[in-house]
Amino acid sequence: MAESTAQTESEQPSTGAKVRALASGLWFPAFFFTGFLVCYLLPFHNPTPHHVDVAVAGPSAHQLDQALEEKSPGAFDIHQVADADAARQAVLDRDASAGYVPGRDGSELYVAKADGFSLESLLEKTFTSVAEGSGSTLKVTDVAGTAPGDATGTGLFYLVLACTIPSYITVMMLLRVTTISKRGKIATLAAVGALMSTVAYFVAGYGMDVIPHEPLAIPLVFLMTQAVALTAYGLVPFCKQFFPGVALGIFILLSMPSSSGAVPVQMVPAFFRALHPILPMGNLIEALRGVFYFDGVDVWRHTLVLCAWVVAGVLLLLAGRWKELRAAAKESEEEKAEEEQEAPVEDPTFELPEPSAVPPHGRGAGGQRPELAGRVTDPHGNPLPGVAITVTRTHGREMVRATSDANGEYAAAGLAGHIVNVIASTPDRLAAVARVQVREGHPVRQDFRLEPRTPHPSHTASAS
Repeated sequence: MAESTAQTESEQPSTGAKVRALASGLWFPAFFFTGFLVCYLLPFHNPTPHHVDVAVAGPSAHQLDQALEEKSPGAFDIHQVADADAARQAVLDRDASAGYVPGRDGSELYVAKADGFSLESLLEKTFTSVAEGSGSTLKVTDVAGTAPGDATGTGLFYLVLACTIPSYITVMMLLRVTTISKRGKIATLAAVGALMSTVAYFVAGYGMDVIPHEPLAIPLVFLMTQAVALTAYGLVPFCKQFFPGVALGIFILLSMPSSSGAVPVQMVPAFFRALHPILPMGNLIEALRGVFYFDGVDVWRHTLVLCAWVVAGVLLLLAGRWKELRAAAKESEEEKAEEEQEAPVEDPTFELPEPSAVPPHGRGAGGQRPELAGRVTDPHGNPLPGVAITVTRTHGREMVRATSDANGEYAAAGLAGHIVNVIASTPDRLAAVARVQVREGHPVRQDFRLEPRTPHPSHTASAS
């Protein structure tokens, strides 16, 4: 009894193993908890202006700069322009967030609601106080208003967000599919991106009137979907189990507060302002604003950034393929080296298939299709049921164990990207071994013919 108890206790996982298991399972929610606190609560809880550019007509610009700097240090950057037309044009050219024209009989403020409703409200409040301080009233002129269905100026942000998150999720779902090649998955990402871009444009533009009717938005949104999808897919072999955190950290946690969609970039902390010209979401929003409201100003620059992300994704995919080929070559040459490959990604929502036995003519748990299948027979072609099929890596570590059915058939899934040894064995017959390479999207068949055990050493097992 004591021996049995000791054996049971020895089989219990150690405290360290439990801690490691918990850490591997909880790191992702802990990462998101921290990320939301830092990346959402921090920039959004108290939006404050930082270096908001204002073009002021006339010689009073210097005095106004000093007055605003004294009242709100670092909030506004004032520069002088010749007249009211120049102040208005500075806003339209996106050289300034506002244009102010002081006057004794009345002052005028040029703003662009398309740059963000909260920024417009801040500028109106600030310069109403400035005008009243000089004894005049303020007239506010919106030179770039938003579409009729976008009353708060945030509709564009949610349109872009609706295409960003699904681009990442599509990658996660495709990683679970074992019957489509990598090329097929890349083509699927492009097709999904094209569909989302087109549908989003027509729903937002014609269904909800959130954006103006400008078809150039479709290829711009498509570029962003590919920037996210291809880069995320390309990161998989390099980030492995940490891929979900890296991809969502870049494209969601950091991109949303720095996008200037929900809160204008001039009103978030310096760290997020620095990310604004780099990340895809912010560049798409600025490109679309240029197309819709600012007569194409700076659209080319933001489009180049989106193209650079697409190129980065393609380069990551090529680097991952090179890494995969190098690992396969190394394993072919050295039996002991474990194959480096596109590893399964652990995600709290989406689980990728693990190596497992599946029904020969059906699907396993989670809808897995067979990637390796075959039939075991005797020398006369009769099926051999109950034969143990063991799949190992080339250095010997077991991956899958299956058993042939009444028809002598077996199948396994979750082996894509591996070079494996397949062993067929049963007590009354000689075992057979075959080495096969299982590629993504290309099911492999390996049949066996097992010879009976006899006293004659010349009788061997053969794999066909």
